[in-house]
Amino acid sequence: MLKAGVLGAGHLGKIHLRLLNQSSKYELVGFYDPDTENARKVAQEFGYTYFPNMDDLIDAVDVVDIVTPTLSHFDCAEKAIRKGKHIFIEKPISNTVEEAQALIELAASYNVKGQVGHVERFNPAFLAVKDSIHNPMFIEAHRLAEFNPRGTDVPVVLDLMIHDIDAVLSVVHSPVKNITASGVSVISQSPDIANARIEFENGCVANLTASRISLKNMRKSRFFQRDAYISVDFLEKKVEVVKMKDAPEIAGDYDMILQNAEGEKKQIYFENPDIAANNAILDELETFAEAIVNNTTPVVTLEQGTNALRVAKQIIDSF
Repeated sequence: MLKAGVLGAGHLGKIHLRLLNQSSKYELVGFYDPDTENARKVAQEFGYTYFPNMDDLIDAVDVVDIVTPTLSHFDCAEKAIRKGKHIFIEKPISNTVEEAQALIELAASYNVKGQVGHVERFNPAFLAVKDSIHNPMFIEAHRLAEFNPRGTDVPVVLDLMIHDIDAVLSVVHSPVKNITASGVSVISQSPDIANARIEFENGCVANLTASRISLKNMRKSRFFQRDAYISVDFLEKKVEVVKMKDAPEIAGDYDMILQNAEGEKKQIYFENPDIAANNAILDELETFAEAIVNNTTPVVTLEQGTNALRVAKQIIDSF
């Protein structure tokens, strides 16, 4: 078992503590939080070991799980890497692309592994269809959330949209060609609603919308490709897959047939992939443990986390 320590015991940090504590792949050593009052409260309520000094915790573990505010990601990760510790770091990887690049270089020089917490990669609905997404040419994503003061210290692009940016980059294997975007601040000092159009060199276009002042929650993405339409509901953990194939010579009574202007006939059919229930956060933590033990590439690498941050920053810069 890998010894793990958590930096940050806020809302998400407490979830990580609970899951690491129940995981068969980790031994939870303890946690550090600069808010001593909160730290003592968490330690007393849940029984986790509180380290008053961050360096002492890092020294005691193999893996450092960084669940702190974004502004502190780089400092925490740099300290852990320089002590030869593997790092799991919540999204976004850091506050700037330059910091992220520095972490990539540091991790390589100290021969440690890193994974970024883009949890939607482990969403069971996305996992069920990811291998069916081939060369999508148009993608539309809506990520809407009811207002919550937590996270409003950063633009909605870094708070919410970055999930969809990472998911899109994981299935579109082409460099970004152009980005246009708009953002509006309604209640926060930074944009609360944003829309971005990302054009890729292979012709694919992704249209992403994010809002944190909606009346209802929604997390849906739609992928359009030559032979299929694939819809993923990240919130409800549901998928819809509609595919096309050449129509049979003689159509059945219930076959859905479309004919284009050139007279070509296609049959529409539906697929219902199995969606295996899981705990996405536990899965991302445990696959990182497997990558360390087996010396394989983490599911979401520091480089991929940096690419998502780079696109997010380009979107913000184009407002």
